[in-house]
Amino acid sequence: MINIVLVEPEIPQNAGNIVRTCAVTNSKLYMVRPLGFELNDKYYKRAGLDYFDLSDVEVVDSIEEIMNANPDATFYFASTKSAKTYADVEYPDGCFIVFGKESFGLRESLLREHYDQCIRIPMKDGARSLNLSNSVAIILYEALRQHSFSHLTGTGHLTGRID
Repeated sequence: MINIVLVEPEIPQNAGNIVRTCAVTNSKLYMVRPLGFELNDKYYKRAGLDYFDLSDVEVVDSIEEIMNANPDATFYFASTKSAKTYADVEYPDGCFIVFGKESFGLRESLLREHYDQCIRIPMKDGARSLNLSNSVAIILYEALRQHSFSHLTGTGHLTGRID
């Protein structure tokens, strides 16, 4: 299983989309307070559709809480400030991929402390960032690909006829 961490997410639609992505990939989602929305927010619920029952979501008070509870785990920190791309690293089973809030990203002190574990998604010069839910999907699916999608059971076989 891969763990996704959202530090202080601000936009309910992004968080709801990420709940859905984590649900269909059997990934655990942690959201670090403060959240920029309530968990009963209609936009959060709408974006997550009916995937909340399939999801494993935990809301915590700090990234340090997660790191202290998982001292032997590998953590990666998504940032536009990293030299390494998300495709340059190996994602061990049980690793944590940490994303910052939409308006700011992750705090500079956290990035400095863990610079060797920072990863980025390549973009053209002058672009600020990708949408948070898209970024989570890109990196999460690379991690799953490295494990041959072994955590997923869907066969992809067609049922019925397509005309």
